Amino acid sequence: MRALIVDDEAPARAALRGLLRAHPAITLAGEVNSIGEAQRRLGGDDYDVVFLDIQLRGGTGFELLPFVRPEARIIFATASDQFAVRAFEVNALDYLIKPIRPQRLDDALRRLALPRDETPPAAAAAPALTSGDLVYLKIGNGTSRFVAVGAIAAIASNENYSEALLGDGTRLFVRRTMKSWEDTLPAAHFVRVHRTTIINLTRYRGADRESYETTLLHLDGVAEPVRASFRYLPELRTRLAAIGRQL
Repeated sequence: MRALIVDDEAPARAALRGLLRAHPAITLAGEVNSIGEAQRRLGGDDYDVVFLDIQLRGGTGFELLPFVRPEARIIFATASDQFAVRAFEVNALDYLIKPIRPQRLDDALRRLALPRDETPPAAAAAPALTSGDLVYLKIGNGTSRFVAVGAIAAIASNENYSEALLGDGTRLFVRRTMKSWEDTLPAAHFVRVHRTTIINLTRYRGADRESYETTLLHLDGVAEPVRASFRYLPELRTRLAAIGRQL
């Protein structure tokens, strides 16, 4: 695979170049640092993937998409997440946030090796998240957005959908099942406390026993207490103890 880097910041190009050295299957076809030069360079046929910055001097990476040869794949690499939804809409293979973590680059390059018809959408193929990551959400009203994993206080089930309760009081109706959430969220910080509820342990602030079967959990940023059922309490105690807290 031949890679072309389009970025107007020399340190960013150098950082990506350094990360790519760990992947002998990728050869560097060249580097471009301006919109005009990129338009000319992308017209060639000597690259298979382009690492494309979005915020460039004199324009955006989206303006360069018509110049990318049809056979090439596009991986956006940018310091901002605000264009991520549009990046997925134009079928980018992946969207990397600077500074790029080696593991995220590894994930993108593994997907790059798959045939186009076997490559899942970038958002769906993302590995388990860490607390510092952003999670891509398809909202029930047809829009999409990125949300910081640490901003999620709890997840409540609603059949094949779910509701994400954020620490600022926002509630998002999301097209995602509880199983999908459990497979994606970092296990060190998120735990199921009820058949219909997952909480962020770092936002736990205390508990009140409502009955033998039910305990009410108080979470930072969530106005109403969250119910935890008796069967999930042993695991909750263990997980809280692991981060130095008590039920």
